[in-house]
Amino acid sequence: MKHQKSSIIYLTIVAIIFVAFIVVFDTFPRTKISQLEKRELATFPEFSWKSLADGSFTSQVSSWFSDSEPFRDELMTLSMQIKDLIGIAPTEDNIKFHAPEPTAKSQEPRVEKQEPRVEKPDDSADDNSEEDENTMEENAKIAHAGIIVVGKDQNVRALMAYGGEANGCTGYAEVANYYKETFPQTNVYCMVIPTSIAYYCPEKVKKHTKPQLPTIRNVIAHLAPNVKPVNIYFTLKNHKDEDIYLRTDHHWSPLGGYYAAQTFAKIAGVPFKDLKHYEQHVVHGYVGSMYGYSKDIAVKNAPEDFVYYTPKDVEYNTTYIVYTINKSYQVTSESRPVQGPFFYKYKDGNGGAYCTMMGGDSKITQVRTSTKNGRRLIILKDSFGNMLPGYLFYSFEEIHVIDGRYFTKDMVAYVNENKITDILFANNIFSAYSNSTCNKYRRFINQQWNKPAEKSEEPKAEQNVEKTEKTEIDEKQEETVVAATNDSI
Repeated sequence: MKHQKSSIIYLTIVAIIFVAFIVVFDTFPRTKISQLEKRELATFPEFSWKSLADGSFTSQVSSWFSDSEPFRDELMTLSMQIKDLIGIAPTEDNIKFHAPEPTAKSQEPRVEKQEPRVEKPDDSADDNSEEDENTMEENAKIAHAGIIVVGKDQNVRALMAYGGEANGCTGYAEVANYYKETFPQTNVYCMVIPTSIAYYCPEKVKKHTKPQLPTIRNVIAHLAPNVKPVNIYFTLKNHKDEDIYLRTDHHWSPLGGYYAAQTFAKIAGVPFKDLKHYEQHVVHGYVGSMYGYSKDIAVKNAPEDFVYYTPKDVEYNTTYIVYTINKSYQVTSESRPVQGPFFYKYKDGNGGAYCTMMGGDSKITQVRTSTKNGRRLIILKDSFGNMLPGYLFYSFEEIHVIDGRYFTKDMVAYVNENKITDILFANNIFSAYSNSTCNKYRRFINQQWNKPAEKSEEPKAEQNVEKTEKTEIDEKQEETVVAATNDSI
């Protein structure tokens, strides 16, 4: 009798839990955007008899149901907390592996044979130096998708493993050479931006990543003599004890961008002001993209300050042409040129704070400054490049910022119409290594442009943040995150 009563209680509890799940999943509003994963979730598919007949409709309904469950972020966070408490698969060195070991690499991008030229000297370079030794040894663990999480408590840092080869990334040099051939009267510069793992990877997990300096040197060696390399590897190394990279995000910080812009300005021969000419601003409690990438609760529990700087004694105005992007990341329309702030303000704890500069990526930005020296710059970039232009208002009369994923115009016409004197390629090493990046830059030259419909309303900054974060994460997953696990490069 007692056993029967226990069984009834057990079955009743199971039934209540089962009914609760049904009520939650079938009646509560379904999640549309995951802030944790920085993406839009699956939507309910459109019905057609054809899709029903071939089975695609029911398959898409199933994907929608599982992808957009209510309280998705909250449930994922709870799962991370439980895994962290029980310590999933720790090794004797307290290294956690949330991803499979690296597999065989796919075929490397084609490299045309050519004689390398000697790398131009860098005042801070040490030719005998290897990748940096560092002291962040405690609590190193490897997270899924090739992300290494090091440190503990408020010093946690998430790093994206790099899989590139020493003789790779030549396509990036070749496209810079191509622009110099196309615009012989224009100064062309090439900057490969290292990622944080180049400076902060603990010795005991270095087997899961590769050094970035040899790849950067290979790019420089393949540049034409009249293309100017901007080697910021040692510039950043000299400041690695400062907050030049974000701990919870895959990007560098505005301070890292400041030191890189300083190096570029020196090579370009333009004026540059130090930080005493800037006002400091702080967004407290920032947690960036690495929380969603790593699925590691330790990243969320270690928020950081997002510190940025605005120039105090230079006049500037900013004009945007903002693109509307469809789910295939194609430009479907664009806004008319609209005035807007260069620096957007975010509240403490806002995960979109990296979009402080220009509010995101899917746009053309033109900044006109009170620096009247006849120098007009184009920055061809990915999201890392967003940290550069704000430090160059004292250096150039005009700055045009173009993201390599969204530009629709004819580059030759654009350069001529805007009387561009300088072109800077500024991409992080993953993006620079990507054939897709280089091919898009090539297509910009004499690109046939079917002008999309103009949208007259002024874009809203917060809407842009959502779109930009989603697009940035998705495209990095498509083109570079696999490379970070040593699988694609």
